[in-house]
Amino acid sequence: MGRTSNAREKILTAAESLIGQRGYSALGTAEICKVAGVPKGSFYYFFETKEALALAVLDEHWETQSADWSRVLRGGGEPLQRLRQLFEETEAGQRAGQQSCGTVSGCLFGNLTLELSNQTEAVRSRLQGIFDAQVDMVEEVVAEAAERGEIAIGDPREAARSVVAQLEGQVLFAKLYNDPQRLDVLWRNCLAILGARLPA
Repeated sequence: MGRTSNAREKILTAAESLIGQRGYSALGTAEICKVAGVPKGSFYYFFETKEALALAVLDEHWETQSADWSRVLRGGGEPLQRLRQLFEETEAGQRAGQQSCGTVSGCLFGNLTLELSNQTEAVRSRLQGIFDAQVDMVEEVVAEAAERGEIAIGDPREAARSVVAQLEGQVLFAKLYNDPQRLDVLWRNCLAILGARLPA
């Protein structure tokens, strides 16, 4: 029985790390393979194009993030507290990234939206699907909070979209200023968006 290769996983891990640090356009396949520790031929065995690799990186990253979001947003506890936990974990992740590499990495999805959404329709479509899925998850929580009379909103979908946009925007500011403290306002801003009072 032949040995199972983990070259694909090595390439994906290296690509995700490099894209997070430097962006997509500046990277070449040779550099990705060097960091991954695999022959260049392995890249084209698993990925027909660099765009195909970008799509695979997005899928891999979303698989991990969606599991985290589902654990938090669909877990126990009151709906607004679940949202707060999502913000706290996001901030903790950005702080950990800064401590490990010296800079706030931001959101991979947001970074690639800014860099690639006008260049490749396949990546744009995949990112739209990911952000729509994020809004779906937040909408469930927002609708639950509205049913409990904890917030004052008209359209749960639009409110959820605003919450996700606020989260993405503050992460962008944290990256721009290399300052995870920019995320301290997430909870207060979310309560304002949803028409909820700040608990004592």
